[in-house]
Amino acid sequence: MRLVDAQVHVWGADTPTRPWPAGGAAAAHRAAPVTVGETLAVLDAAGVHRAVLVPPSWEGDRNDLAWAAAERHPDRLAVMGRIPLTGPGNAAALARWRDRPGSLGIRLTLHREPWRTRFRAGDLDWFWTAANAAALPVMVYAPGMSTALGEVARRFPDLRLIVDHLAVPVDAAAPEAFAHLADLIALARHPRVAVKATAVPCHSRLPFPFGDLHAPLERVFDAFGPRRVFWGSDWTRLPCPYRENIELFTDALPFLSTADLRWVMGDAVLEWLDWPAGPLGSAPPAPEDRA
Repeated sequence: MRLVDAQVHVWGADTPTRPWPAGGAAAAHRAAPVTVGETLAVLDAAGVHRAVLVPPSWEGDRNDLAWAAAERHPDRLAVMGRIPLTGPGNAAALARWRDRPGSLGIRLTLHREPWRTRFRAGDLDWFWTAANAAALPVMVYAPGMSTALGEVARRFPDLRLIVDHLAVPVDAAAPEAFAHLADLIALARHPRVAVKATAVPCHSRLPFPFGDLHAPLERVFDAFGPRRVFWGSDWTRLPCPYRENIELFTDALPFLSTADLRWVMGDAVLEWLDWPAGPLGSAPPAPEDRA
């Protein structure tokens, strides 16, 4: 079975030559930067073949480290990058987005102001139009706004939308974390909407096997099916060992068959993002080759 982590971060230090925007340090998962080498070591130790790099919001709209990592390790890493949402003048970049090796699509974070209000007000319509025209998949973290995402899916039925972290608020824990699950499940009626079941142990009040997550995950799976549910970790904020985040899906959820797991744990996200699968079981890069 091919394992593909649908969300990991790498980032650099906040320095005068590469400064973060104001408030970035408060949002970072940890004080120390996460390197590509550390990330690959975590993946290797767990037997994970690939990962999707998602540049973190606390660095601003930077893609440099993620793009460099994907170019150096094309068999392991690819990028869902960020783009400034400041206005339609940025739309032209989307037409050429996939020309860069390893660049698969766009990731938006709409969980903070002013972007929540601007999204609801229609100020991002230029982005949805341009992403749709460029046939780019879009990952979007927008807790509490699944209904608004449904309107985007209705207007752009060919746009591939991936709802991050099951649209759960970052600090919420079960059962409150899934209070809006019905709104998320309503998105399943749109065939080009998928969900990322990433960082879900962060929202459990219980130790492994995180029993308070099983029923919500089953509802999500029943609605979206194995080819529209993507496993992942966001490992830098996991409250548990990385291996437990894998085993929650592979060992603890009885409703996932062996065939289902092949899709959920990797093949589905590769298909959705048009990331060629390549040979299974390629040897990981030697430590001295890691950036």
